[in-house]
Amino acid sequence: MIQKVFSVNGVERNVVVDPEVSLATVLREQLGLTGTKVGCDQGQCGACSVILDGKVVRSCATKMKRVADGAKVTTIEGIGTPDKLHPVQQAWIAHGAAQCGFCSPGFIVSAVGLLETNQKPSRQDVRDWFQKHRNACRCTGYKPLVDAVMDAAKVVRGEMSMEDLAFKMPDDQRIWGSKYPRPTALAKVTGTLDYGADIGLKMPTNTLHMALVQAKVSHANIKGIDTSEALKMPGVHSVLTHKDVKGKNRITGLITFPTNKGDGWDRPILCDEKVFQYGDAIAIVCADSECNARKAAEKVKVDLEELPAYMSAPAAMAEDAIEIHPGTPNVYFEQKIAKGADTAPFFKGDEHVTVEGDFYLQRQPHMPMEPDVGFAYQGEDGKLYIHSKSIGVHLHLYMIAPGLGVEPEKLVLVANPMGGTFGYKFSPTMEALVGVAALATGRPVHLRYNYQQQQQYTGKRSPWFINLKYAASKDGTLKAMESDWTVDHGPYSEFGDLLTLRGVQFIGAGYHIPSIRGLGRTVCTNHAWGSAFRGYGSPQSFLASECLMDMLAEKLGMDPLELRYKNAYREGSTNPTGQAPEVYSLPKMIDIMRPKYEAAKKKAKAESTNAVKKGVGVSIGVYGCGLDGPDSSEAAVEMNADGTITVISAWEDHGQGADIGAVSTAHEALLPMGVEPGKLKFTWASTQNPNSGPAGGSRSQVMTGNAIKDACQNLLEGAKKPGGGYMTYAELKAAGKETKYMGKFTANEGTHCDADGQGCPFVVYMYGVFMSEVSVDTATGKTTVDKMTLVADVGTIANKLTVDGQNWGGLAQGIGLALSEDFEDIQKHSTLAGAGLPYIKDVPDEMELIYVESPRKHGPHGAGGVGELPLTSPHASIVNAIYNACGVRITHLPAYPEKVLAGLKAKA
Repeated sequence: MIQKVFSVNGVERNVVVDPEVSLATVLREQLGLTGTKVGCDQGQCGACSVILDGKVVRSCATKMKRVADGAKVTTIEGIGTPDKLHPVQQAWIAHGAAQCGFCSPGFIVSAVGLLETNQKPSRQDVRDWFQKHRNACRCTGYKPLVDAVMDAAKVVRGEMSMEDLAFKMPDDQRIWGSKYPRPTALAKVTGTLDYGADIGLKMPTNTLHMALVQAKVSHANIKGIDTSEALKMPGVHSVLTHKDVKGKNRITGLITFPTNKGDGWDRPILCDEKVFQYGDAIAIVCADSECNARKAAEKVKVDLEELPAYMSAPAAMAEDAIEIHPGTPNVYFEQKIAKGADTAPFFKGDEHVTVEGDFYLQRQPHMPMEPDVGFAYQGEDGKLYIHSKSIGVHLHLYMIAPGLGVEPEKLVLVANPMGGTFGYKFSPTMEALVGVAALATGRPVHLRYNYQQQQQYTGKRSPWFINLKYAASKDGTLKAMESDWTVDHGPYSEFGDLLTLRGVQFIGAGYHIPSIRGLGRTVCTNHAWGSAFRGYGSPQSFLASECLMDMLAEKLGMDPLELRYKNAYREGSTNPTGQAPEVYSLPKMIDIMRPKYEAAKKKAKAESTNAVKKGVGVSIGVYGCGLDGPDSSEAAVEMNADGTITVISAWEDHGQGADIGAVSTAHEALLPMGVEPGKLKFTWASTQNPNSGPAGGSRSQVMTGNAIKDACQNLLEGAKKPGGGYMTYAELKAAGKETKYMGKFTANEGTHCDADGQGCPFVVYMYGVFMSEVSVDTATGKTTVDKMTLVADVGTIANKLTVDGQNWGGLAQGIGLALSEDFEDIQKHSTLAGAGLPYIKDVPDEMELIYVESPRKHGPHGAGGVGELPLTSPHASIVNAIYNACGVRITHLPAYPEKVLAGLKAKA
């Protein structure tokens, strides 16, 4: 131990520290300054950025022995306060730069460090700075962050005032469709919003900290578990195994498809008989500190009999492969599609033009900046409370309750303020683990994954292998499609059947194809389990169908955009499931894109050289808003004595904007009452709130938005005065009337797809036309995306900042999906950098968004969803642009430089 005396935010601090611990640990755990976030804890994300003696540093990688006595440290708490913001913080709010907000303190501190050295930066200066300091964001696509710094610099220079950045209420007093800031923005930019790890540091002193004993192989029988040495380690309270689990020790996948050959009870909470994937939890160490728990976990000895590990769908489908779950075949679900007349005649003879391709979309990692975290405790009411990053609290309650041995009414799930999840938290991850520990020890417990665990023990986008064929008449009219797709869903079946159904719904979507035949299958493997990821099934589907459209265009001698225009949905069209689209905006969207496309092609041709080839690619993306069939949601609104109104729902917020969604939807519905937006409050999701369903599938703005609208209409009706106007809270109470009103919405026109994949699964869809402009270095094969353009129809825009932010962020993730991201190598891909996270200079500053607002009949105030759309097919437009640039067709992603280079050499 050493003593350190240094200044933090202008206050002298005198602390005794371990010289090997990080500055971030001391700031957070000893000084209580939790505004500084720890994400990767490896110096790769910049969430922990502070200013040390005038220089921006990553505090997680700065050991205390390197902090000099008398050093001056500035954290986010020293930048500005909620009542006295720094210009960067005010600009961050104005530009919607805090989405999930977890990375915001680090970015803001870094930006302040830039402006202290350069008050007139260019946009390139800002991008270079964030690249140099490894400030990473997964939500925003970086563009609004640069916009915010540029405006903050104007304030610093005196060219703009803080008031200029503040939101101005429109004359019509409506915030719907405006740039009204998120209600959580202020707390996010000042570092005062506590995320799960922050709350974990502020829990009672008797809280036990957990560490997992995890499998280091991918498939094995468990012969024995020896905890004796671990129990002797300092600070250890207990070591828990499957024998300490009071229930079924299984997480149920809630199987609803009768043709599924599994029963859904295949995922253990703590492995008892077998290990099914690398990282599987075998035991839990509970100790007085995370450090002691992790050290003790290393002492648990697990005797394993290693089994063949099937790390891909083809391997698991081989004739000699054993059943991963004995009694259930590795191919456990099949889904066919049969629309229209038989397709076979269209692929015979020379009457039609046909194309065929084989495609593979990889196991994409979600890579949130905030690793998975949660805690649990027994409440004073005798219930077990589990707090986590769940984006489906009601869903997860029923998935884990039987495994824990807890009656659902005795279990409460709460969603913490959380960093982005991008869908991985549609699956329960550590909820059951903290529940087991709290029940077994009788103490509050806390569990925080490090980034290696985040990568290795949370779900990933399931890889797909697709063979696809098109047949078209010689004028380019699509006539038939044949598809065969295989879903590698890892070892656990939850939602695997639903994911395979997405191939029915989205392969070939956007076009009227009269005859379709196809078959998809879900395969159990020993790689990382498959979980929801933004776009859920559509990136895999559109990689195949949108690249094949370009291949068909080439064979026909047609322009790729014009082929899409010819076949896009119009009156009389039906989608692959036989459903008529609810709007027909795609032709108009292509018309808007066309002049930009022509200009981009002309520019690419003019600027291409032998050393750098430039190209342009397009794609179409479609996605539904909802869970399949008659999806529904519940919400409530309640008038309060202080004149505020609380919008009560379980709309989970993982950065997509549940806070602004709830408030803006309610404000629009309550316009007759004249409620000020600042008087509207929202709730964090909990199973004690109405069941709003999970925040996935871009369903919440439609389903929960409609439920909120219904609740508001019920309030207006209940509070209406006979002579006009509306009662106050006091008047309602005096009249003996309710102050709380429930709302519900069900998508009654939605139907589940039948055995042939035909039905009306979603009542609202989103539509997008993507264009990518790329440069390919012919010496290295490296592809750079120079510009991306998206024409989007997501219905009426609810909040401009939020919708823009979702689209920019999705486009950036599409770049990663196309070029760099993968989770194939369990060790190599277990860090942000190793897995190919796009940093700011991997994403173009030029990203253009254009909206076609077609009001949706079934959307609240005409709105649709947005989150999934921007990751449906941007990667396909990039792949098409690479081919346009250099003639190399990449069909198996990611398009690493070595793949492109190999293609160039093969051509030569």
